[in-house]
Amino acid sequence: MKFEHGLEQVSPDARSVVTVGTFDGVHQGHQAVLQFLMSRARERNGVSTVLSFDPHPREVLRGEPVPLLTTIEERAELLAELGIERFIVLPFTPALAAMPARRFVEEILVQRIGLQAICVGYDHTFGRNREGNVALLQQLGPQYGFAVDVIPPQVVDDRTVSSTLIRTLLVRDGAVRQAAALLGRPYMLQATVVRGDGRGRILGFPTANLHPVHPRKLIPRNGVYAVRVWLSGTTTPRDGMMNIGMRPTFAGERRTLEVHVLDFEGDLYGQRIRVDFIERLRDERRFPSVEALREQLFRDRQRCMEVLRASV
Repeated sequence: MKFEHGLEQVSPDARSVVTVGTFDGVHQGHQAVLQFLMSRARERNGVSTVLSFDPHPREVLRGEPVPLLTTIEERAELLAELGIERFIVLPFTPALAAMPARRFVEEILVQRIGLQAICVGYDHTFGRNREGNVALLQQLGPQYGFAVDVIPPQVVDDRTVSSTLIRTLLVRDGAVRQAAALLGRPYMLQATVVRGDGRGRILGFPTANLHPVHPRKLIPRNGVYAVRVWLSGTTTPRDGMMNIGMRPTFAGERRTLEVHVLDFEGDLYGQRIRVDFIERLRDERRFPSVEALREQLFRDRQRCMEVLRASV
């Protein structure tokens, strides 16, 4: 897959069949658009092209941070796995946000990227004050020689799939299994293993303390999770149990991310690993003693193994 970041790296290709959007999550709804895009590109002997933005447009338009379901790096990997041929990322700046929709089509889509067709979701908007929409694209298509295809909303379990819904499920409920159904895969976190205080080893459950690779990566609700862990340089995941939270039994003062890799001995410090969330086991809570916590961890481990065996 060809990856172009910033307008200076973009070279026009009139064969392009383009879709435009943030595509955070590359979820089931996005995948329907992307599958249609690739089908249209094959029919037209074109190049399937995804145009995305970084940072998330809402951060610029509303001045609020947006927890990311996928980093740009993860998005690129997922798009390549799906078979997308070209991925363009433009910095979303105040100047780009203020660009009139018609000018965006003329200068960015037609002149800079080049396109013979565009595929967008039914509710797609773009340009200054979100003034651009499907109707404008259909109006400009004949003038600039590109076709417009509209994809209807995608529904899973009677819910319209959206990145906002998935974020809500993860942050509010820790509902990683429901989120996975909408994503089409487990929610994943890439992180670097950093040194902790060693309490897990004292408890008999040594943990790898994690620092997310991207500062705005979404972290699910505090609690204990059954996970699969992809260690650096491996092609098969290992079973794991993860705790997200404040470690209240030890009067913790900051949120920590710790993963216990089942039946593993070794030093993971400095490794970059990936954690796939399979199921939420329970809330984090304060125990009356360290021994009570240890007993609960053994129960958690047993439940974790049952969940992971059942999810193969």
